[in-house]
Amino acid sequence: MTATRGQGLRADAARNYERIVVAAGQAFEEVGPAVTLEEVARRAGVGVATVYRRFRNRDQLVRAVFEQLVTAEIEPATAMETDDPWRDLVGALESTVDVLARRQVVLALARETDAVDVESVRRFVHSMERPLRRAAAAGVVRPELEARDLAAVTVMALATVHPGDPGGADRRRYLALLIDGLRPAPTTLPPPLTREVGGV
Repeated sequence: MTATRGQGLRADAARNYERIVVAAGQAFEEVGPAVTLEEVARRAGVGVATVYRRFRNRDQLVRAVFEQLVTAEIEPATAMETDDPWRDLVGALESTVDVLARRQVVLALARETDAVDVESVRRFVHSMERPLRRAAAAGVVRPELEARDLAAVTVMALATVHPGDPGGADRRRYLALLIDGLRPAPTTLPPPLTREVGGV
């Protein structure tokens, strides 16, 4: 077990782990990246020694927060299935962008600490493969699309997030524009550069 995972802990330790990670995520967004582990402990209702036992430093805590975000909020959205493959695919992209747009401090910290690494990008791309395959089989998306194209769409949409747009109007507008480009078209997309998925 690593310090960034709560699996394998006894029940009370697992509960404390979860409380610490949730409290840290909220504290990062509300207080900012400089929040102390002492403040996280206070918000989680545990002793600071408990936080330090689980996380030796802030980077480990950031990784745990980002992992929890992916596991609890992003992956369930990509796993949703209805009888409308297009809506499922669009819903997965919209949910992913919305979640990450609301967590800008955590996302920035995750990038700083390399929590957003090749493996995390590969994990997201893998989660998008099934909704993309279903949409392609239904003929509602370009047949040449790859799952990593959806990771790029997510990154491009997040690039439009800015403090002057707290309601997300720009984000929704440009994500809709990007999503429209996923639909079948008379022209074929140029081939992508062959590289590791983490290079998206």
